[in-house]
Amino acid sequence: MQSISEFLEDILQRCGGFGRFQFLMYTVVMGSKLPVAWSMMMMSYVGVIPDWWCDYNVPINRTDSHVTESPWTNSSFKKCSPPANTSVSSCSRHRFQNDMYNIVNEWNLVCDRELITSTITTIQMAGLFVSGFFSGHFADAYGRKPIYFLSVLTLAVTNVIAAYSVSWQMFAVLRFFIGFAVGCYIAVFYTYLIEFTPARYRAMTTTFPIWAVWCGLFAFVCMWLHNWKYLHLATAVTSVPWLLAWWYFPESFRWLVTHGKEEQAVKIVIQIAKTNSKDVPDTTRLTDIADSDSSINQSKQSFTLRDILCSRKLLSRSLLLAVGWVTAAYVYYAISFGVQNLSGNIYINIFLINIIDIPAQIVTYYMANCIGRRLTCLVFFVTGGLAGIVVACVEISDIEHKNMIINGFALTCKLCVGAAWTSLIVFTAETYPTVVRNIGNGLQNSLSRLGGMVSPLIVYVNNRVPGIMYFLCGGLMLLSAFCTMFVPETKGVPLSDTIDQQSETESEKERLLQSNTGNGYRTTVPQERSPSVTN
Repeated sequence: MQSISEFLEDILQRCGGFGRFQFLMYTVVMGSKLPVAWSMMMMSYVGVIPDWWCDYNVPINRTDSHVTESPWTNSSFKKCSPPANTSVSSCSRHRFQNDMYNIVNEWNLVCDRELITSTITTIQMAGLFVSGFFSGHFADAYGRKPIYFLSVLTLAVTNVIAAYSVSWQMFAVLRFFIGFAVGCYIAVFYTYLIEFTPARYRAMTTTFPIWAVWCGLFAFVCMWLHNWKYLHLATAVTSVPWLLAWWYFPESFRWLVTHGKEEQAVKIVIQIAKTNSKDVPDTTRLTDIADSDSSINQSKQSFTLRDILCSRKLLSRSLLLAVGWVTAAYVYYAISFGVQNLSGNIYINIFLINIIDIPAQIVTYYMANCIGRRLTCLVFFVTGGLAGIVVACVEISDIEHKNMIINGFALTCKLCVGAAWTSLIVFTAETYPTVVRNIGNGLQNSLSRLGGMVSPLIVYVNNRVPGIMYFLCGGLMLLSAFCTMFVPETKGVPLSDTIDQQSETESEKERLLQSNTGNGYRTTVPQERSPSVTN
């Protein structure tokens, strides 16, 4: 008998596949990534230390008591105290360049306060870490839609408040909640989309390079506004239009079916078919198939992280995938937040370090469906790891064209980690069954933030111990490549809806993968059951 997963996939195809409804939904979700991307990358600009000078007053000794003269002001570039040959021991003020105004200028975060900037970034990443333990559970318990829109609303509110912070402590607290909202969004948006997307288009959800486009645009907005308060307000404003979609887009019909709400799911199927100008498919068998599918009763239960931990296969795969997620987050954000260490114009470097993800995601789009998710991760982790080691070796050496070599290989490392992470997102989502997919994604997202939390502190250390950041990048990426080898390929295998169903299809998965040796996936796997992307 046809399984519920196959039946729902067939229903989606009969509703028009990737039609007008899916196009509108992708437009809104991809557009709503703009405030998320800007919020995430905000500290890469507002935490940059501008050029600054230590101004100090040199007293003028005159023997004529009737003549008074103001002390002479001198400056030392990026020095925390006046030169030893002067009679003053401290700076009268720290003067910053006037073409950049961020939190360093606002609260004088240099010298003994320099670590505060990295700490604020770590606090933001801690918000993402904490959100992973809640967003997945809430999205699986209460639906994808409420968590998705609530995260966008939270970003709008917190960015406005952050713009009016009166101290760095207040700003740090708000960055935590901004990070929390970003984490909720990242944990749920992909699942929300793929459950409305036909199998052949699912990889496009993460490989479409809209994140890189918005981050690249962020560099030009920084150049235009160059004020941390205006940047937060601009981010809040860009969040508002996407909230209006609440009244149009429905809950995931897959989620409704797995939670025993077939009548609501049928209404959504009708909405999708009408929007795509297709005849409404026959859904009379939906309830019968759901009732006859013994595994679907499992999905009506309440699932927690414990269900993943109690499944030996899911636990082992989660641990192996976690190594890649932690590594990807560390490398990605270490390079992004350490953009100031690259030579050249800060705005151009922010643009390049983000726009490099576009070719990475385009290449991933094809490779993930030609050679599979696992091998794509493996290739990019190995290449990026070697590039990172090259950067580290050059940083501790004194060679000609040192800055150019560092910039080139740092961008290569960033390209590779972006591509590996993109493929890893698809790989992870297809590894977990529907009933715990959001919990699994939330778990991996949350664990990855451990790498993100460490990255700004390692950037701070790398300023004092050159090479350590990229040696870690290279070593961890090579380790991730090794771990990825032991996770089964998911290309060419239908999505599982329940844990029992995943176990039952394990032998079929192995048979399909073995039968494709020498023939290619497309020649043996039915198209409607393959989560690959074809042109």
